[in-house]
Amino acid sequence: MLKKYNQSIQKFGRTLLLPIGVMAPVGMVMGITGAFVQSYMIERFPILGNPIINTTLVSIRSIASIVFDNIPLLFAMGVAYGMSKKDKGIAVFSSVIGYLVMLIAMNVWLQATGNLADPDVMSQVGQIQVLGIQTLNINALGGIIAGLIAAWATDRFHNLQLPVAFAFFAGKKSVSIICIGIMALLGVTIPWVWQFLVAGLTKLSVIFLSPAGPFFTAAGERAFIPFGLHHLWNSLFRFTEAGGTYVINGETYVGVVPALTEILFNLGPSSEYWDLMPSLTRFMAQQQMLCTMFAFPAIALAMYRTSYKENRPLVKSLMITCVVTALLGNVTEPLEFSFVFISPVLYIIYACIIGLGAVALSFAHVAIGYIRGTIFDFAIFGLLYEKTNWIAFLIIGLILSVVTYFVFKWFILHFDIKTPGREDAPSLDNTLIREKQYDKIAEIVIDALGGKGNIKNVDNCITRLRIDVGDIKLIDNEKLKQSGCSGIFFPAPQHIHIVFGPMVEFVRNAVDEHLEKM
Repeated sequence: MLKKYNQSIQKFGRTLLLPIGVMAPVGMVMGITGAFVQSYMIERFPILGNPIINTTLVSIRSIASIVFDNIPLLFAMGVAYGMSKKDKGIAVFSSVIGYLVMLIAMNVWLQATGNLADPDVMSQVGQIQVLGIQTLNINALGGIIAGLIAAWATDRFHNLQLPVAFAFFAGKKSVSIICIGIMALLGVTIPWVWQFLVAGLTKLSVIFLSPAGPFFTAAGERAFIPFGLHHLWNSLFRFTEAGGTYVINGETYVGVVPALTEILFNLGPSSEYWDLMPSLTRFMAQQQMLCTMFAFPAIALAMYRTSYKENRPLVKSLMITCVVTALLGNVTEPLEFSFVFISPVLYIIYACIIGLGAVALSFAHVAIGYIRGTIFDFAIFGLLYEKTNWIAFLIIGLILSVVTYFVFKWFILHFDIKTPGREDAPSLDNTLIREKQYDKIAEIVIDALGGKGNIKNVDNCITRLRIDVGDIKLIDNEKLKQSGCSGIFFPAPQHIHIVFGPMVEFVRNAVDEHLEKM
């Protein structure tokens, strides 16, 4: 049972690499262009305000943002494709339909119960506009649910038989119909649970102004990102009394952001109110900078060092992209999503480390920030502004980075967490792979497995072909070795793993093409 569970977790983790692989490079583009169109960047570098340059940057950002505006949809399709065994096309199709139905079902519930918020304040109550539908912001979790349901329904009902009168709706067509029903029920159930969660978060806001407040705001933001509730969490102290009330020049400002904006952009470091900055910024960008500038490089290095040596070239490119995406664009999801669903415990530890770092910044009276947490923001609001105590920020950040690296490295190795590059044993290179003779490899594999008739399903992970066969006795192990594979495993009856290394996807494509032609 435990072995089967571990295999399922590994498979689920692999499915997340598809959307993450798209998010990482797109996020880097969006982050860079987004940083260069900020008003404070234009103020300091006037050339960015040139109409042609500005329009180009804004246009690129808008095009790239469509990916991040629809992260749940990416996860729905990716999970459905990766988890289904029988008909991946139907699974992906059904996941999209199911996700859309869930969105509108949640919208219907919100309208029927009078909980549909005004668009101007919907983010403050955990709602969002998705594909033109105002609904609950459950972020990637909603897409993952839709993908898992679609994969299950596909494998379970793709060959469903019905009475003759309903035969048109049988088989593959039934999968989407079943998903519609299930997701509609989930769509009107989730908001009922969500309202209690939101109410609980609101009551917790009384702790924000305590000395331990930065721990809860920083750790809470990380913890709620997978559920899409971080915007609600942040809004509690940024725009309500939960973040305090501040009297500046006789005017009362409610929440952190209005007060911070007035002091940072209007009054400046020479103002008597600049002394308020450490109490305001402790909830803002400097918390995010701990992630993007220090924790993320440490996490990426830990994942790289703990990955199998033969997988490191692929892991290296992914990790660099994820770090740069966060460092330049304040986009953290690609790296966080690479391990949050694989090891929630490790993610909680990560959130706590960031929370403790935020408390340390508060006690050191660091005063860096506005909202974003990129390296540009550090340079502008940390280095260029006075009295920010940026040296203490760097010292605390470096300590946090070292701690994060060793905690992640130990945890990954001790509990054998299947982070990118650790899904399978390392594979060795070979002549056929080096020469990219994928067609030749495919011919050998198919013949060694007993021909097309004995092959029931072909799949792959980061290094292995994973194939279901009809009769395991027909497999010729010696012939398989001629393909240049570096390992052959039988983890389950009628199921074989063939290790080819990082280029296995091209081998799998060649196998699929040969099977179609036969």
